[in-house]
Amino acid sequence: MREGIYYLKRTMDLSLEPGYRGWLGPPADLLGAEKKARWFLCWLKRQEHYLRVRKKEGHVFVSFHLQVEYKLGFQVDNFVAMDMPQVNISAQGEVPRTLSVFRVELSCTGKVDSEVMILMQLNLTVNSSKNFTVLNFKRRKMCYKKLEEVKTSALDKNTSRTIYDPVHAAPTTSTRVFYISVGVCCAVIFLVAIILAVLHLHSMKRIELDDSISASSSSQGLSQPSTQTTQYLRADTPNNATPITSKSYPTLRIEKNDLRSVTLLEAKAKVKDIAISRERITLKDVLQEGTFGRIFHGILVDEKDPNKEKPTFVKTVKDQASEIQVTMMLTESCKLRGLHHRNLLPITHVCIEEGEKPMVILPYMNWGNLKLFLRQCKLVEANNPQAISQQDLVHMAIQIACGMSYLARREVIHKDLAARNCVPPWIWDSLGIKITDNALSRDLFPMDYHCLGDNENRPVRWMALESLVNNEFSSASDVWAFGVTLWELMTLGQTPYVDIDPFEMAAYLKDGYRIAQPINCPDELFAVMACCWALDPEERPKFQQLVQCLTEFHAALGAYV
Repeated sequence: MREGIYYLKRTMDLSLEPGYRGWLGPPADLLGAEKKARWFLCWLKRQEHYLRVRKKEGHVFVSFHLQVEYKLGFQVDNFVAMDMPQVNISAQGEVPRTLSVFRVELSCTGKVDSEVMILMQLNLTVNSSKNFTVLNFKRRKMCYKKLEEVKTSALDKNTSRTIYDPVHAAPTTSTRVFYISVGVCCAVIFLVAIILAVLHLHSMKRIELDDSISASSSSQGLSQPSTQTTQYLRADTPNNATPITSKSYPTLRIEKNDLRSVTLLEAKAKVKDIAISRERITLKDVLQEGTFGRIFHGILVDEKDPNKEKPTFVKTVKDQASEIQVTMMLTESCKLRGLHHRNLLPITHVCIEEGEKPMVILPYMNWGNLKLFLRQCKLVEANNPQAISQQDLVHMAIQIACGMSYLARREVIHKDLAARNCVPPWIWDSLGIKITDNALSRDLFPMDYHCLGDNENRPVRWMALESLVNNEFSSASDVWAFGVTLWELMTLGQTPYVDIDPFEMAAYLKDGYRIAQPINCPDELFAVMACCWALDPEERPKFQQLVQCLTEFHAALGAYV
C-alpha cells in the first residue's frame, strides 16, 4: 500500500472533483498529493464491483468489468396492416461485449393499404441499477393489399409412399431437347399467325376505304367501318386539303414536346420553393394505381396548427419507377403551377426529400376524374334518364372552355386536354369542372396513350394533325383536343376513334375523316366540335369564341326547357 501511494504521488497529479460522475469525491481538506493518492486507492477498493485493481512493482492496473443489460420492445400503430415485428435475439438479456448485429423483420399482413409507424424501444441498464437509458428508433413503412394466394393442400406426413414430382425432377437431355423443339415450333406458329392477322386487317381496311370513297358522292360522305356502332365523318373536300408542313404560324405560339430533355435535378429545382416535410403527409387509401404510379387519398397537417388537417390527392411513384418516369411526373405536375382560376386545379405542395419517393399534393375532389364520373353517370342513366341533362353537359363544357381560355391568355399550352385530365366537384349542383395536369395519366389510363415508334406514349386520338406529324403544339392544338373532349362529354365518357389503328390516325385525319355526331347531340353543338377539327390551325376558333358560343347555346337550351 505504501509503495502504491508513493508511486501515485510521484507519477500522477490527482485533481478529482467531489461527486465526479456520481462517485464520492475526496474531502476538501485533503490537498496534499499523498492524501489524494491514498484516497484514490481506497475508492478503487470500494468500486471493486465495477473495477478490477491489480498492483505490480509499484504500478496500479485498473480494468472495468461493467454488466449492461437490455430490454427490447416494439409498438405498431396499425396491427391490421402490419404484424408485430420479429427479431432474431431474445427480448431481454446482456449486451454483448463484442460487435454484434441483430435483425428486425417487418411483415405486412397484406389486408389493407396503409402507412404504418413502428417504434422500437431499447432500454439499457448498468449492473441492475435504477438508472437506465432508453433509446427510441422510429420508422415509417408502406403496406399494400395483396391478392389472396391459392393455398395448396399439404401432403399427408404419415404417408410413406414416395411421390414422383415431374415439375421439380431434373430433366434428362432428351427431355430438354423435346421441350426446346416444342417451344421453337410454338413461337414460329405464333409469329406466322400474327403476320397473317396483320395482313388481313390491312387488306380489309383498304377494301373498306376504297368502298367508302367510291360511295361518297355527296359532301357528307360517311365512311362505313367494320363495326356498326361507330361512324366517321368525312370532310367536304378531303382531296383538296392542304398537307401539313413544318411552317410557322404567325399568330400562334408553337412548342415542341421535349419532356425527356429535363433532368431529375432540374425538375426538383423548379418545385423546391413549394416543398414541404414528409412528416406533414399521411397516406390513406389507394384511389388509382398503374404500372409505376399511384394516387392516394392523403391527409395534410397544417404547418402552424397540427390539429388542423385537410384531405388531399397525393400523386407518387412506385419503387420500380425509373428516373425518367419520376422526372416526367414532376415536370408535368408543374404545368399549371402558379396559375389561379376557378376552373384550374394546380398543385399546392411537393415532397422531394432524399431517400423518399417524390410526392405531388393537390386539393381533394370527391369524384377525382371526369372520365370516371361520366361513365358512372352513364350507368345511372340506364335506370334514371334524368340523372344528368344535356344542359348540365353543356355547362361542363363552358367551364372547361373558360379554364382553357385563361391558359391561352397566359400563353400556357396544355398539350393533353381530355376528360381524364379534368376533375368534377364534390357538390353535384354546381358542376364546376377543374382542369388539372396530365401527370401519371399515361400510367393510369394506358389505353388512351400509344407509342408510334418514337419511344414516347402520346394521346394520339386527342391530338391535332400538326401535333401528330410535326410534334408541334399550340393553343390551336388545344382547341382540337377540346372538340374531342366535348365529344366525350356528349357520349358520357366513350373513347374516340376506338376502332382506328393509332398508326393510321394521321392518314385518316389528313384525308378528312372525323368522328361522327353522337346520338342525341344537337346539330348546333356538333357544329362547334367540327369547327375545332379544322385542318388549318388558323381556321379553328379561339377559346373565348367557344365560351361565347356555348354560353348562348346553353341559354337557348334553358329557354327551350
